Amino acid sequence: METTSYFYVLRCKDGTLYGGYTTDLDRRLKEHNTGVGAKYTRPSYRRPAQMVYAEAHASRSKATKAEAAFKKLSRKYKERYLKNEGVQIPFKKTDPRIVVDKKELTDADAKEL
Repeated sequence: METTSYFYVLRCKDGTLYGGYTTDLDRRLKEHNTGVGAKYTRPSYRRPAQMVYAEAHASRSKATKAEAAFKKLSRKYKERYLKNEGVQIPFKKTDPRIVVDKKELTDADAKEL
């Protein structure tokens, strides 16, 4: 059985954007919001976090490459990327999470975030 790997973006309570990787979006968001997720989201001033975007990838490698490329972007380009994928900016707490299927994405495409 094929496991889907996801690159995701959180909007933290302090307004920062955090990118990560997981195979289970709901579990990972819960981990971040209970302080057992990444070191970045452990401080209470960053929680709760809202998952605003996720991409489904065919492999862990592709999802982590998308994550690494996103993390290298400035805030301005992170927001531009999210807008191009349909995320509403400015963010609202009631906005639904957007999940995009990029399982057909090649490694070269992932580098061009």
